[in-house]
This record gives sequence, C-alpha cells and structure tokens, in this order.
Amino acid sequence: MEELLNELREGQFSTTLTSKQKLSLMKMLRKKRTPFAISEEPLGKIRGHDIELYLDVERPHPPILRRPPYPASLKNWKEIENISMNS
Repeated sequence: MEELLNELREGQFSTTLTSKQKLSLMKMLRKKRTPFAISEEPLGKIRGHDIELYLDVERPHPPILRRPPYPASLKNWKEIENISMNS
C-alpha cells in the first residue's frame, strides 16, 4: 500500500480527477501493469527516456480526429464493462 501511495504522490494526474478517481486509476494500472511499465521502472516512466508531448487542442483538428465515432462491438463493450466493474 505504501508503494501505491508513493506512486500517487509522484504521479502527474489531470487536475480534474478526484482523489478517489486517482486511486482507482492507479489500482487499475497496477493490476494491468504490463502495457504501462517494465518491472524495474515506475508506472509510465522509463528513466532516461523522458519526452515532452504536446497535444494540439486548437481547431481545426486534423481530418482523422473529425470522423464520427463508431459503436464498439458487443465483445468490446463487455470487456469495457468488465474492466470498469473490476476497478
């Protein structure tokens, strides 16, 4: 639990997330750790490979971002529900 609290303190989260949402997010990320971190490094961080990422939110958005959303398949919806219920 102490490790989780340290990761919460060190993590950079959106200011719109509540403490409960941050904790829920960290629990899910730790549970599904493999895609988000290698074993020796903290979640989302690989020492020596820091990058700065700029996300352009100004209009006009590139055409790929303006496409209307398409519905997820039933299989995907079930997986999404499963993940959200287990978080």
